[in-house]
Amino acid sequence: MDQLSAQTRISDEGMRSAIEHLRTEHGEFEIETGAADRWELRLYYGSLSATLDGNAMLVRVAAMDETCLSYMKMTVAGQVAQHLGTTSGLRWEGDGSDAGTPVFFREITVMSSTRISPHMKRLRFASKDLGRFTHGGLHMRLLLPPRGRRPVWPTLGADGLLVWPSGEDALTVRVYTIRAIDAASGWLDVDFVLHPGQDTPAAAFAQNARAGDVIGMIGPGGGEAPEAQILLLAGDDTALPAIGRILEHLPPSTRAEALIEVDGPDDRIALPQGENIDITWLYRHGREAGTAGLLPAALRERSHVALADGLHVWAGCEFADFREIRKIVRKEWGLSRDRHLVTAYWRRGAPGENGGGEE
Repeated sequence: MDQLSAQTRISDEGMRSAIEHLRTEHGEFEIETGAADRWELRLYYGSLSATLDGNAMLVRVAAMDETCLSYMKMTVAGQVAQHLGTTSGLRWEGDGSDAGTPVFFREITVMSSTRISPHMKRLRFASKDLGRFTHGGLHMRLLLPPRGRRPVWPTLGADGLLVWPSGEDALTVRVYTIRAIDAASGWLDVDFVLHPGQDTPAAAFAQNARAGDVIGMIGPGGGEAPEAQILLLAGDDTALPAIGRILEHLPPSTRAEALIEVDGPDDRIALPQGENIDITWLYRHGREAGTAGLLPAALRERSHVALADGLHVWAGCEFADFREIRKIVRKEWGLSRDRHLVTAYWRRGAPGENGGGEE
């Protein structure tokens, strides 16, 4: 049951369009109300209800904790900003912080650095109050301050949106996986794929990190490990941390096969093992990641698995492979949306080391 809630009243005739757009984006999560002027959505982080009252829209969000409530506020505020061009009339009443340091922000400090393969480095960070990062998503965002400057961290505005530092204080933001975490001991591990000779700020930070270096983190997010009887995982180097964490917490009743593309045998890293786990390594042998087509080809070789009851496909990779894998599971295998999650962790030639598209 939802425990925290907040509400806002926005007097603007454009709010109906904003809510309709939100319904279109998340139609599968809408709850039928039977009323023409009231809408309800049950999203991943919480619930949203909107009621038309003359020229005003009453919006209420509810969630299990303050982090999820903040995410719900940001969802609404983002729609308002996009469709009305301003959030000047948006103020929240109820639970949660009005402004200041986000409840989902942590400052983290490098404890140690370990090279775990030729192209991957593991950093261990220390921080306080990490309990919320042990659940509610495999991923978070790392905030990298400009080298040599005192960090300026984002704050939360009264409208619920993050206010980011700009100019010389602007942060580099990248999505990463929490590979391991021990909240009681106050540490978490993050694995970084290294890109020698390329302008990739997060990888460069990891390459040169020293004990005592301070960065920021916001999260968690990105969803939990999928629950299924049969789990088919596919990913390149960037997905190795997520695959490792999924396998680490795999129930004994779930059968999992992981297809992992790396440059060569030296890039294999230790992963959880078990009678219910099969791991297949695919080698690029110097070909550029995202161009070898190894993951889609390996997936097609397992087309017979698509007929199995209880199958879930999870994939994280470069954008070109993302598109091909999505085509395979959706069009060729005919899997429904609740039976697969395919994400582009990065895109060749695009700025940033993560992202580019997802379901």
